[in-house]
Amino acid sequence: MPLPKPPATRAAILPPSAYDTQAAPKSARHSPQAGAASADDDTPRLALRQDSSSALASPPLPAKARSAAPPAPATRATRATEPKPRKPRSSGPAKLFVLDTNVLMHDPMSLFRFEEHDIYLPMITLEELDGHKKGMSEVSRNVRQVSRELDGLAGDDKLDPTAGIPLAKTGHREAGGKLFFQTTLRDIKLPAGLPQGKADNQILGVVQSLREEHPTREVVLVSKDINMRVKARALGLCAEDYYNDKTLDDGDLLYTGVQPLPADFWERHGKTMESWSQGGHTFYRISGPLVPALLVNQFVYLESPGEAPLYARVTEITGKMAVLKTLRDYTHGKNAIWGVTARNREQNFALNLLMDPDCDFITLTGTAGTGKTLMTLAAGLSQVMEERRYTEIIVTRVTVPVGEDIGFLPGNEEEKMGPWMGALDDNLEVLAKSDNSAGEWGRAATNDLVRSKIKIKSLNFMRGRTFLNKFVLIDEAQNLTPKQMKTLVTRAGPGTKIVCLGNLAQIDTPYLTEGSSGLTYAVDRFKGWPHSGHVTLARGERSRLADYASDVL
Repeated sequence: MPLPKPPATRAAILPPSAYDTQAAPKSARHSPQAGAASADDDTPRLALRQDSSSALASPPLPAKARSAAPPAPATRATRATEPKPRKPRSSGPAKLFVLDTNVLMHDPMSLFRFEEHDIYLPMITLEELDGHKKGMSEVSRNVRQVSRELDGLAGDDKLDPTAGIPLAKTGHREAGGKLFFQTTLRDIKLPAGLPQGKADNQILGVVQSLREEHPTREVVLVSKDINMRVKARALGLCAEDYYNDKTLDDGDLLYTGVQPLPADFWERHGKTMESWSQGGHTFYRISGPLVPALLVNQFVYLESPGEAPLYARVTEITGKMAVLKTLRDYTHGKNAIWGVTARNREQNFALNLLMDPDCDFITLTGTAGTGKTLMTLAAGLSQVMEERRYTEIIVTRVTVPVGEDIGFLPGNEEEKMGPWMGALDDNLEVLAKSDNSAGEWGRAATNDLVRSKIKIKSLNFMRGRTFLNKFVLIDEAQNLTPKQMKTLVTRAGPGTKIVCLGNLAQIDTPYLTEGSSGLTYAVDRFKGWPHSGHVTLARGERSRLADYASDVL
């Protein structure tokens, strides 16, 4: 695009219309209407250098003609700079959401997640927040963050709390509603059987009073407590769960990382396909209707009776073209990793990811007995001990008990984490038995050497750390919240690989579901990134008893 003509006099500034004229389409730039409009815009400003070839040199219109002329159409640059007005999702008056205390404890930014709707905080909610602000737990940190956000919103003395405080005041543009505090004692009318002094019942009374005060507005109670929502609906009040923290509404929609190819794949894509061999792998460049449904590092397979199967990974997507790369066969004994071979298709996919130095973040999900921990440990030991790609293996997990808590544990950090690392010990025992040629003393020496390269760390002391050239294994990642997952993943320094393992059917953390788990959050956010991968392991390989129990129990 040619630059606009420079101004005729020194220290003169080009008007914006000169740039708009250059950015306009050619048909509009050379039309007489465009020239007249640009000349009209330049009349109150400094004159530009006259040029017969420039569209700015057309004579200005008379005053009457200028007033009668239609306005010039908006140019491409003008349309790009104009902000699009945000369209509200719901019609009618804005809803009034009454937040329970557990919502603020769960997500401290929940105040700004309700778009154009208003937020109401009962006074008993603030009292409960004040009672949980002390401590070093995740809940206490969230409560303190909520208090800081409320202080930033209500810190101005000129604001009238009864008229509502704009939620966008502190820079959260996505929040278009207002915040209301309970400033007066409300007439609460609850059934006689409900204790009046309980905090949950006082919040229910506030919701009922607000609904009677605002009959034209929809008053909704938002709570993470199921019993609280059940009592609200029993009283005829509208109650909802807090849905903003859920990545997916249905766990079946989670990205699996594997996609089967159609049976007519070769017939539909063979004519335009390009193939070549490099580094022991075969590459296929395909184009067609299948490409928009693919993601980088997604695995594809084609198994047809009587034909050689195709197992490949998407390595590149450029426009309407995709490049598929065949995999290394880890089901064969010659490609065993620390004595471990893949027993099914998904395990082969997972080992290809674990052994790829370009994949920095890997997530593996699956039911019990699918081999997640064993394959990850074997891949980590192979790359630490044999290839020297990483310096050591760091293992951590969330310490959420299944049953009753066993209390305080003696010893240092690693000794305290010992009872939680039973899965690690079991898999190390399997890996140590794979070497039968070394004898009893050789296996004992190998076991000591392996354990010296594995460090067990607690999740509680991860804040502020940086891991350099480490192989980090996060076990039982389904019990992590999205905030905890972000804290762990951001610990990665140069040359570090992080592997998250978990079974979304075994979540033990309160208020976490399959849709709001940190593992689901990571899988959904990282899909398609060229340096990450995910595989859902579908088939258990532990024993026939474990497989049958996973299906019927």
